[in-house]
Amino acid sequence: MTVTGPGGVGKTRLAGEVARQLAGRFADGAWLAELAPVADPAHVAAAVAAALRVRGRPGIPTAATLERVLSRQQVLLVLDSCEHVIDAAAALCAGLLAACDDVRILATSREALRAAGEVRYRLEPLSLPGPDDTHFGGSEAVALFADRACRVDPHFSLDGETGPVVARLVSRLDGMPLAIELAAARVEALGVAQLLDRIDDRFTLLTAGDRLAAGRQQSLAATVEWSYQLLDEPERRVFRWISVFPGQFTLEAAEAVAGAGAGPAVLDLVDCSLLSPPRAGPDGRSRYVMLETLRAYGARLLADAGEDSGAAAILAGYALRVADEASVGLQANGGEAAAARLLDAEDATMRQVLSWAVQHDPASALRLAVALAPWWLLRGRLASEYPLLSEAADRIAPGGQAWCAAQFWLGEMALHSGDLAGALGHLTALRDAMTDQPPSRALADCLAIRSVTLSNLGRIAEAADDGHRALALAQELGYPAGEALALYDLAVAAQHADDCGGAVRLARQAQQIPADIPGRRARECSSTLTNVLTAAGDLTAAEGICEAGLARSREAGDLENLSELLTGMADLDLRAGRIQDAAAHLRESLQITARTGGWLELLSALDRCGHLCAATTRWAEAVTVWAAYAALLQHEGSPDVPAESRRRHQPLRAARQALGPARAREAEDRGAAMSLAAAAEYALLLTAPGPQLPTTALPATALPATALPGQAAPAAALPAAASGLGQLSARERELITLVAQGRTNAQIAAQLYISVRTVSSHLDRIRDKTGCRRRADLTRLALTAGLV
Repeated sequence: MTVTGPGGVGKTRLAGEVARQLAGRFADGAWLAELAPVADPAHVAAAVAAALRVRGRPGIPTAATLERVLSRQQVLLVLDSCEHVIDAAAALCAGLLAACDDVRILATSREALRAAGEVRYRLEPLSLPGPDDTHFGGSEAVALFADRACRVDPHFSLDGETGPVVARLVSRLDGMPLAIELAAARVEALGVAQLLDRIDDRFTLLTAGDRLAAGRQQSLAATVEWSYQLLDEPERRVFRWISVFPGQFTLEAAEAVAGAGAGPAVLDLVDCSLLSPPRAGPDGRSRYVMLETLRAYGARLLADAGEDSGAAAILAGYALRVADEASVGLQANGGEAAAARLLDAEDATMRQVLSWAVQHDPASALRLAVALAPWWLLRGRLASEYPLLSEAADRIAPGGQAWCAAQFWLGEMALHSGDLAGALGHLTALRDAMTDQPPSRALADCLAIRSVTLSNLGRIAEAADDGHRALALAQELGYPAGEALALYDLAVAAQHADDCGGAVRLARQAQQIPADIPGRRARECSSTLTNVLTAAGDLTAAEGICEAGLARSREAGDLENLSELLTGMADLDLRAGRIQDAAAHLRESLQITARTGGWLELLSALDRCGHLCAATTRWAEAVTVWAAYAALLQHEGSPDVPAESRRRHQPLRAARQALGPARAREAEDRGAAMSLAAAAEYALLLTAPGPQLPTTALPATALPATALPGQAAPAAALPAAASGLGQLSARERELITLVAQGRTNAQIAAQLYISVRTVSSHLDRIRDKTGCRRRADLTRLALTAGLV
């Protein structure tokens, strides 16, 4: 559904209220994507992905990633302010609706998106008093004016004298909420009579033309023009210049862009409702917001005055200073959290400046992107920003400092996303570019990350060579953080070379270095040390390190390392027989990777999920998960870690014996055919809380606790939702089975020769009967009940 209407009519407020009231009806909630800050239509999908915390993968369009993630969820997606990117928004909506049966979209725009399946709701202005009305308070427009006027002038009252004047005034304003609020802000200074006089003298409302389109737009513009004309010249200039901010901004930011004397003018703009009163932003600082319509008006004024290019360049300079400052903080132990929250608050500004700079100042764009890269990675967004970073790097001659930094971040992002060949390409280009340069920390870091990439590709000798070069270089430079990182990466190479003792020795050596390691790198080292110590059997030490790393990751909002450490803790839980804890940690890890796209983290979670299933004697599920894990490793050309392969041997053997050759082959084929997304969804189902998870591990000789495929599950194993299974008809059971097999609503409709609308209606009734809101819930119900 698209809510349409002129600017200032209340589309955003209405959409927000609808979302708040309906959020509970959607299993995965309601999500808001604000498109107003998006200047380039090509970045609409990226903005929506950022709002949903969905991380893309290199080489895959962001829209396709969104379709993949949302196809497994039931959400209400609110797309606010689509009019300036309407074609891109319409294309995105069409793609999501076609691929995601359980996604509902509520959009706001000044015109309909004209996408297939769209329902248009025209939001009318507030109701006006009729010609014969004497009780003016019954009008929505009058009631709004009275409420806002009382806030600025406690002495104002709606009575027999002011009522008729207010009625005429709001009628002249066409019942537009923003125009009414702007007028009410001047009640104390002018009184309602002078307000009406000014509007009569200065503005022409509802001129010739379409009343519902151009007329309303003109009336709102006239109201803004009138408020603007009430400002003195210094205030007008400040209004124009701060309109370049696409989102929240501080008083200091306004002064940086509009001039050192802008502070008093900003306060006056708040008083006359041209700025919203300040509220605490994500960084705790008071931040102002200018309404979108007012920003658009200010942008027009800037262009008319020939000031737009200058204002954009000054805003870019401000953004660079903030990003550089935050980048330094992100690398310091004591400043990481504050720096990250600062960039959270400046997100809209950074996004707009990047889009502008790529076209107008590529060098600044690359510098800004490199400064933001640590924050992107911290928040699980680096992959979604890959195209922008890559485009900026392509516009700069290779070999420079900024280009080299970009190659490093592109390589790290590709590594975490599973594009091992791409990661190696970026890091090799960086290494080659720095070969003839003096020794540097950048080269040491490049060699260290390249070592990890080579280890994951199974090229152990090369990985060790790069690791040793990185270690020697860090020692030569007196770079203890780089020395520790190189040692941990050498430990990874030793693990892949099946040298467990060497891995522990290297990790312990790194642990002894008195290094002030940046927060994110320290958390990465915690994860590596956890894995090494766990494999060596030093579980007590591993658990202490993992717990500390988890606490630091949660505090910093570090999604990448949080996911990996959660998987490490799940492994420790399994070894200690804490089955329910292991499942909970795995599930949280999988939920994070579903949004961030962390390939390495997901593979680790899949392997541990196999051990979880084996510990609970879910033999078919264990075989399926491990087959999916092996197939995904092979697809990326990454060999298995020898120690992990040996650990898997005994439970796999037990699983095959329990299943028999035919069932084991069936389970293996099922897992081998799974995509990355399907395997992740399957693992989420297997880690869901329920009676299939005992408190402690079952003996390996115990009978299966849940049904094997094709068998009915024991009643005790059914989830609470299964209590409604007996209420379902044969057709409804058939629908659940098809959903569990991965069919979309359209595919189900084609197979059963019914309409898509009928399928949706049936599924809604099934959800009401069973309480299963998500398709994943229905899949789990079908699996548990033996329907698939």
